[in-house]
Amino acid sequence: MTLVVVAEPAPLQTNADGVVRVGKTRVTLDTVIAVFKQGSTAEEIVYRYPSLRLADVYAAIAFYLNHQQEVETYLQLRQQQAQEIRKMNEAKFDPQGLRDRLMARQQERSHEIPG
Repeated sequence: MTLVVVAEPAPLQTNADGVVRVGKTRVTLDTVIAVFKQGSTAEEIVYRYPSLRLADVYAAIAFYLNHQQEVETYLQLRQQQAQEIRKMNEAKFDPQGLRDRLMARQQERSHEIPG
């Protein structure tokens, strides 16, 4: 019997927002590569994210290792986008301003005389 070797495409899907997900899950390539770079094995990654298949994690890691520069560029872009979104949200929903309004409302209620 002869072993047939066939190249399989990486189990990576890009959604409409440009986010790359692993396999048929919602787990992003960003997440898998981040924990891989922290020293996690493929088995540990699957344990942390049970929706992933072990073969898909190994394939995603192999894709990263074979295309490291492109993936690093993608990861940097995603990080910049996340920072921009965080800044926009902080500007829209100032956490200190919200805290101040809640504290003022609490003080108003504590000074009200029950009728």
